[in-house]
Amino acid sequence: MILAFSVAPSGGGNPDGSVSEAVAAAVGVVRESGLPHRTSSMFTEIEGEWDEVFAVVKRATEAVLPYGSRVSLVMKADIRPGYEGELDGKLERLEAAIDRTGA
Repeated sequence: MILAFSVAPSGGGNPDGSVSEAVAAAVGVVRESGLPHRTSSMFTEIEGEWDEVFAVVKRATEAVLPYGSRVSLVMKADIRPGYEGELDGKLERLEAAIDRTGA
């Protein structure tokens, strides 16, 4: 499965609204997991088996808890049994399709 998630604190933190330190704590958990992952400006994608992915998301959420009085977690999953390497595979197929259509 590939799971895209975003986790951020609210109810505390920096006066300018930045959550970068809290997000850095969450991304650190993802990186330490050893699972394939990619972080963008809005989401972190992680790939693996259901239980291992959700365990990492739980730990990442717990890492954000100290930064506010509550935490927001948004998730979207692509569950495709029998497939792996799709974090890159999906993008490779998209780029190939773009090349074919000349977009």
